[in-house]
Amino acid sequence: MRKTKMTIDKAYRISQVDKRIFGSFIEHLGRAVYGGIYQPGHASADEEGFRQDVLELVRELRVPVVRYPGGNYVSNYFWEDGVGPVSERRARLDLAWRSLEPNTFGLGEFTKWAAKAGTDVMMAVNLGTRGTKDACNLLEYCNHPSGTKYSDLRRKHGAEHPYNIKLWCLGNEMDGEWQIGHKNMQEYGRLSEETAKAMKLMDPSIELVTCGSSFMGMPTFPQWEATTLECSYDYVDYISLHQYYGNEAGDSADFLALSDDMEEFIHTVVSVCDFVKAKKRSRRNIHLSFDEWNVWYHSKDQEVDIMQNHPWQIGPRLLEDHYNFEDALVVGLMLITLLKHADRVKIACLAQLVNVIAPIMTDPQGGVWKQTIFYPFLHASMYGRGEVIQTILDTPVHETSRHGAVTDVVSVAVFREEEEELTVFAVNRNLEEDQQIHMDLRSFEGYGILEKIELVSEDLKAENSIYEENVKPVRDKEVRMDGQMAELVLKKASWNVIRFGKK
Repeated sequence: MRKTKMTIDKAYRISQVDKRIFGSFIEHLGRAVYGGIYQPGHASADEEGFRQDVLELVRELRVPVVRYPGGNYVSNYFWEDGVGPVSERRARLDLAWRSLEPNTFGLGEFTKWAAKAGTDVMMAVNLGTRGTKDACNLLEYCNHPSGTKYSDLRRKHGAEHPYNIKLWCLGNEMDGEWQIGHKNMQEYGRLSEETAKAMKLMDPSIELVTCGSSFMGMPTFPQWEATTLECSYDYVDYISLHQYYGNEAGDSADFLALSDDMEEFIHTVVSVCDFVKAKKRSRRNIHLSFDEWNVWYHSKDQEVDIMQNHPWQIGPRLLEDHYNFEDALVVGLMLITLLKHADRVKIACLAQLVNVIAPIMTDPQGGVWKQTIFYPFLHASMYGRGEVIQTILDTPVHETSRHGAVTDVVSVAVFREEEEELTVFAVNRNLEEDQQIHMDLRSFEGYGILEKIELVSEDLKAENSIYEENVKPVRDKEVRMDGQMAELVLKKASWNVIRFGKK
């Protein structure tokens, strides 16, 4: 058995966690909306057509903010089509996903669903086929009290009080050639600057997210960030990062090393933000919104087949990855990476929430179930709200095919001072050997073990389904305490949550 030493001290504090780091995402894509959060006539649907079985699981995850309505969908989004009497709405072709959008679920319905889910709205504007004027019209509709064209239109549609949406995305992945109306960096820099300026004049209380690169491998990364931020730096608050990982090569050890790439991505974007800050002699920081992240690769063939051979469906089965155990480990590793950078990552959105590359899956005629990735996200959302403490690790390494030598153990700690609780999140990504952990809690005098939660499986490819839950957490107290020293075992290929509290 390998040995790892972990030191946790209150002096090594990084930052308070912004609860929005546990956000998620609903796009008009596949069955995320139709057949996901919204299915009138379903046995669990309420009077507004919202599936209550889905709402129950969303509330269990304690999702604080949900990005809407896209995603690629937003770059040809006409928000006016989805407001007002449903009987007067007309269907529109969705060019992003080659689907038919009936517009029976729109902005008003989403705000009602979000209220029932206990979450805030992160709204995106269309800077692909539209621009500054339409972004301002939408903001006026959502946030202005009354007495103007679009605020009075909202009131006419039955929403007397403003939606008061505080977080707005200035388009989506505008560097991507797949994006409807995509821009080069100079075009987007000027467009985001002028749109941000106008929106902040209308409502100075809002926060704005400008589009960063679509993912780390884009040919213009990180010059895109540097160029666009030079335009919009004085008006925006966050820059977006998007990243998905997959195990197409079937190399599980290297798959679990991909979170190291995510860490490099964050470091690079922070460096660019601070370079622009220095260049502009600014006193304010731009923070990061990692508003799309997940594992995504199982459904690629399905996506191509449906979009090419069966287009213009309502709610087609697109991007319905069925996640396995190793996917859950990668999601856990990505959550740890986000928490480790809580000083600069203030918003993050697991993409997506229901059916589409999601922790929650539904059966159209039946019930709902939790995918394997549900559990690391649940644990982080429940116990990861507090102050991040950097764990000092002395851990062995193992070799991987593309990442070279990587650490066996990856971990982070979160201290909730008011509750007098300390939570350690740790993944043993060594696929062959358990880890004997020696944990030095030198500054947590009087703390004892509350519980140890682990997610482990002998089969890396084990999946959950509506019929059986093969991957689920186990709780125990297999931690030996001697003063402020703790001894425990992290099983090979395992996600672990170790909770301590003041006696």
